[in-house]
Amino acid sequence: MNYIDSATLHEAMNRLGRERTPFLWCASYELDKCFIIGNPSKQTEVLWQIGNLGNASSADTPVHDRTDRTMRITGAIERKTYSGMFGIIMEGLRRGDSFLANLTAATRVECGCSFRNLFLSSSAPFRLLIEDEFVCFSPEPFVRIKGRRISTFPMKGTADASCPDAEKRLLADYKELCEHHTIVDLMRNDLNSVSEEVRVDRFRYVEEIETSRGRILQTSSEISGMIPEEKTGLFGDIILPLLPAGSITGAPKPSTIGLIARAERTRRGWYTGVFGYFDGHIMQTAVMIRCLQKQADGSICFHSGGGITVNSSEEEEYAELMAKVYLTEDRNKYPGNGD
Repeated sequence: MNYIDSATLHEAMNRLGRERTPFLWCASYELDKCFIIGNPSKQTEVLWQIGNLGNASSADTPVHDRTDRTMRITGAIERKTYSGMFGIIMEGLRRGDSFLANLTAATRVECGCSFRNLFLSSSAPFRLLIEDEFVCFSPEPFVRIKGRRISTFPMKGTADASCPDAEKRLLADYKELCEHHTIVDLMRNDLNSVSEEVRVDRFRYVEEIETSRGRILQTSSEISGMIPEEKTGLFGDIILPLLPAGSITGAPKPSTIGLIARAERTRRGWYTGVFGYFDGHIMQTAVMIRCLQKQADGSICFHSGGGITVNSSEEEEYAELMAKVYLTEDRNKYPGNGD
């Protein structure tokens, strides 16, 4: 794989977008590792799937039985270490550096199958695989662009669907509501920087996700705007200024990114980066919130995290971080896919 920097990615996205040439692209969270592939459907170096589009069917490796799709935690972050990270975030929140900060950590795991078989057996709507490096199976769309219309679908707020009155309790949760308002405001402001007539089309709707640990509920919103005529097709100009995604950083974004960098102990890499595909007419992108990454020493890490506010409990946030270390199996509905 030939990786490029963000400046080269920016130029290529603008050029191919104006030419209406189909392309696949990806950028890590830190924007220091990117790639772009023109007409990517027939190549197999990178396997990908976005909604109904992708090249997964061209892979010739058979999928193992689903019983192989297991994951075992071998090295969870220690509570003392997490406590130090959490303390840095809380200090920044009280100082006013941030209103909401997404704190993440890496958990070492072992998998019962290869990255390739994990990719092929997953039914997540957004999937990406670079053999022996990382695999992503994400439920979270980022921005979708069709003509001049740009839409984004921030996710914030989860609950165990098996709990009594789970949906009612999730929607009534004050902390989750505050987080969701903050992210919606952030993404609305982000879209305002690259588009006009920005509005919230749907606020805080609930969807259900099936995971290897059972069903969970997830709240999302839909925000849209209109791209100026002269910017049509200039995807580098439109999308890259929005990175990293607000749903996995916090608000206000610049100072929160700095706060996160001081608190987190490991680089995120591909985790919480963004990838997308332009088919010549529609650009669809996703946030890589579920992925496994191979480290330099050969170990495998699964990153997870959650939004921290001044009302957060360290114990509850640590429990949420660990509860999110799972393999996504299925989903009943995915926002932003297709036409």
